[in-house]
Amino acid sequence: MPSPFPGMNPYLEDSAYWSSVHHWLITEIARLLNQQLAPKYVVAVEVRIYETSGEKSTLIGIPDNIIAKSAETSIKSPESNVAVAVPSTQPLTIELALTQTIKQGYLEVRRVGTGEVVTAIEILSPINKNSGEGRIKYEKKRQLILSSYTNFVEIDLLRQGNSMITLNQNIERDYCILVSPSNQRPQAHLYAFNIPDMIPVFTLPLRPEDSDIILDLQSILHQVYDQGRYDLIIDYQQKIIPALSKTDEIWAENILKKRGLR
Repeated sequence: MPSPFPGMNPYLEDSAYWSSVHHWLITEIARLLNQQLAPKYVVAVEVRIYETSGEKSTLIGIPDNIIAKSAETSIKSPESNVAVAVPSTQPLTIELALTQTIKQGYLEVRRVGTGEVVTAIEILSPINKNSGEGRIKYEKKRQLILSSYTNFVEIDLLRQGNSMITLNQNIERDYCILVSPSNQRPQAHLYAFNIPDMIPVFTLPLRPEDSDIILDLQSILHQVYDQGRYDLIIDYQQKIIPALSKTDEIWAENILKKRGLR
């Protein structure tokens, strides 16, 4: 069954699915571009590794079955005259924040023969958009690319987190695609769109003498949805995470009802 939504499927933003969706998108974009760019260019899948842990080193939770004790420090066993000591402090059940290794893929369009990186393509993940070491490292790499002769494409299909782009004018957007040809900087192209919209088609920047390559990310996302069998994985009876605005929630509810998923 195809995705019920015409554009970005907001259920795919859930952390339970996004890691695999990200992997699928990287793979499918590389496969499609390698068919179109050969023999002049090759698209390489690269991997960036992050070490991360929770915002709090230790989270303490008190189970519901812990009941406050009286000040007594010993009780008497009914079968023995021996006093059994009762600890004055009861242990708490806690959850430790363990360090996790996160692998994030990205794409580089390279010139065959020289290995020159002509275009870098990034698909953002929560670790890029949330405050922390992951965002700091990504921002440094991003700035290096924008200061170079490498073209840059940044795809943001996540509503949650802090946007990488600051605009002077107030443009309402849920998602965006940044296309930055190196020969046009500091100007760049921003495709801003919302949940009800289809994902815009955009031109992949290469070298000025190259023919335009059109990237239809919407079609790729629909393929990913089918190939990953997300129709079998996603429970459309559940609420969307992160939550939608009231208007978008009604819109999504109507779509799911028409498709018989609610």
